[in-house]
Amino acid sequence: MSIIVAFSGGLDTSFCVPFLREQHGCDIHTVTVNTGGISPEEAVAIEERSKELGAVSHQLVDGRTDLFQRSLQYLIKGNVLRGDLYPLCVGPDRVVQAAALVDTAKRMGIRTVAHGSTGAGNDQIRFDVALSVLGGDLEVLTPIRDGNLSRAFTSNWLKERGIAVSASTTTYSINTGLWGTTVGGKETLGTELSLPDEAWPTVSPAQAPDQALTLRIGFDKGVPVSIDGKAMDPVAVIEHLNAVGEDHAIGRAIHVGDTILGIKGRVGFQAPAAAILIPAHRELEKIVLSRWQQYHKAQLGDFYGMLLHEAQYFDPIMRDLEAFFNSSQETVTGTVDVRLFKGSVSVLGCASPFSLFDTGVATYGETNDLWDGRDARGFARILGVQSLLTHRVRASQEGK
Repeated sequence: MSIIVAFSGGLDTSFCVPFLREQHGCDIHTVTVNTGGISPEEAVAIEERSKELGAVSHQLVDGRTDLFQRSLQYLIKGNVLRGDLYPLCVGPDRVVQAAALVDTAKRMGIRTVAHGSTGAGNDQIRFDVALSVLGGDLEVLTPIRDGNLSRAFTSNWLKERGIAVSASTTTYSINTGLWGTTVGGKETLGTELSLPDEAWPTVSPAQAPDQALTLRIGFDKGVPVSIDGKAMDPVAVIEHLNAVGEDHAIGRAIHVGDTILGIKGRVGFQAPAAAILIPAHRELEKIVLSRWQQYHKAQLGDFYGMLLHEAQYFDPIMRDLEAFFNSSQETVTGTVDVRLFKGSVSVLGCASPFSLFDTGVATYGETNDLWDGRDARGFARILGVQSLLTHRVRASQEGK
């Protein structure tokens, strides 16, 4: 028997490696799926950590493009913000990570995999659902959840065996992905306290540069494809915006919401690229889409985000919604200028060859060539007919 552990190098997965080796007396292999935020230096450190913990082998899988194709492009196209705030930073990563874990297990002929999720969070459900759909009869071990183990317990367990544990990993749980970073700690266990500056991995708005940064972002059918005229693939665009956005403290907030399991949850997050791309994309849509496209997209985007958050990625409705989003983006092509300054994002303006904002035929509040005063007077009269009739009926009833 051998076991493959989904490995991040953090406290929970670091505990799983030696614990499972002791419990089962077998070889442990680790797989790290890079869904964003892992530098080459960090990748080396994660591999060294795996070996230090006693893993027989370690593999790094690049899942960034897969993550964008599966989920992130639709979070942009749908302008998805849970609770009008949270851009689903790392939840979608779990499907990609589970898929890579299953592929690795099949390739190595191993029938048992493990993940370090606790019994209270959303990730345990996302991993379990994805592994059950993709993994068939793979056995899935979850030692921290099954033992109801606290971070203090796992930290002490490792220390007792001479394995170093960073104090920061015990105090705060930090998850980084292409779409942002989440931060959880004692302050997020309730609703009254804010996370201190030292809990965040980047500068605060007060520490950000005193000079604003202006960027021009290019979109092609809803997909970000350039910055300041330089063509990039979407993953590169997101990584660049994360880097410059972190420098300007963009996209930092704390989200409260409903978890998959029905309890309330609270988490800090910093998602610079999402905080830049979503308002920029939405602004571009305003000039190229009809009012009814925008209206229904807002509802379906919220629905899509809810289902993705709640581990329903594999439900067929998700493919139906993605088809709608793709259809709606046929004309969402153009450029958007944004300004970054001390934690805030401002959309300055946008342009598109498909813009419906046609000053050649009409200028709002001034002149137009599409109708005259008589047309407008007649339109207003007809538009108000039902309101007029309703008002008359109610007025007559009130007079009795």
